[in-house]
Amino acid sequence: MNLIQVFQKFPDHESCLEHLEIVRWGDHPACPHCKSTKVARKQDNDREGRWNCHNCKSSFNVLSGTIFQKTKIPLQKWFLAISLVLNAKKSISSHQLSRDLDVNQKSAWYLRTRIRKAMIESDAGMLQGIVEADECYVGGKPRKSNKSENRDNTNKRGRGTAKMPIIGVVERNGEVRAEQTNNTSGTTISAFIEKHVDLIGSLLMTDEYKGYNKIGKKMKHAVINHAHEYVNGLTNTNTIEGFWALVKRGWYGQHHHYSRKYANHYVAETCYKYNNRNLNGCVFSSFMKMAISK
Repeated sequence: MNLIQVFQKFPDHESCLEHLEIVRWGDHPACPHCKSTKVARKQDNDREGRWNCHNCKSSFNVLSGTIFQKTKIPLQKWFLAISLVLNAKKSISSHQLSRDLDVNQKSAWYLRTRIRKAMIESDAGMLQGIVEADECYVGGKPRKSNKSENRDNTNKRGRGTAKMPIIGVVERNGEVRAEQTNNTSGTTISAFIEKHVDLIGSLLMTDEYKGYNKIGKKMKHAVINHAHEYVNGLTNTNTIEGFWALVKRGWYGQHHHYSRKYANHYVAETCYKYNNRNLNGCVFSSFMKMAISK
C-alpha cells in the first residue's frame, strides 16, 4: 500500500482505530489481559476506543500489548511510517522518515525501531530442501595504508576482519533466516543452522569454510570451492549471496553504520522484506496482522 492509498483509506485517527479493531478482533473483541470476551465499549468522550473488561475489571484499547501501545503519535502517521518502511527496498533512515512525516528525528527513530522489532519473526518455521548458508561482514570500506603498522584486521575484507559478522541460511525459492553474531566459529554456525533448518529433510550448500564441517557431520552437505569455481551443477551459494547484496545495499545506501545493539533490527527488516517479496500489495495487510498481535 502506497502513501496515497493510506491517506485515502485512513483519513483520520478514528478510521485507523476501527481498522485495527477489525484486524485484531473481527466481530469478537477480547480483553488482552485475561482473554475474556465479556467486554463492553467504554463511554468516554475524551478517551476514544477504550473498552472495559467485566471479568478482570481492566480498561484497555486495541493498541494494548502491541507496538502501538501508549503511543502519542497519531495512528495515521504510524500507518504512513509502516508504508514508507515496507516500500523502501534499501531501507529508510530516521532522518528521512522525520522529514516525510513532519516529526522530529527522535520520534521517527522510535517509530522505525518499533516497526523493525515487529519484523523479528520469533515463530518462523524451519527451512528444508536445498538450503544455502554463508556469512557476511558489515562495516566501513577497507582503507589502504602504506604504513605496515596500520595494516591490521580493520582493513581486511571477509573472514578475519574486525567488522560485524552476520550469519544466514536461505531455502532456495523460499525464506531466509539471518542474525548478527559475535563470531563465526563452527559451534556458533552449527547452533544457528540447527535452530532454523530441518536437518533430516535438507541438503546444506556452503563454501569451503571449515566452520561448516561440524554441522556437515549432522546433515547432507555439499561444498563449492570458491577458489576454483562458483557453480558446479546445483551446488552453489548464489541465493544467499544475493540476499547479502540486499543487506549491504541498505548499509551503504542508507545507514552507513549499524550498532551491535540494534543490528538484528536492521537484519530483521531485510529478512522480512525478502520473505514477503511475493505478497506485492498485500504486504501492508500482512504486517498489520502480525504487528497488532505482538
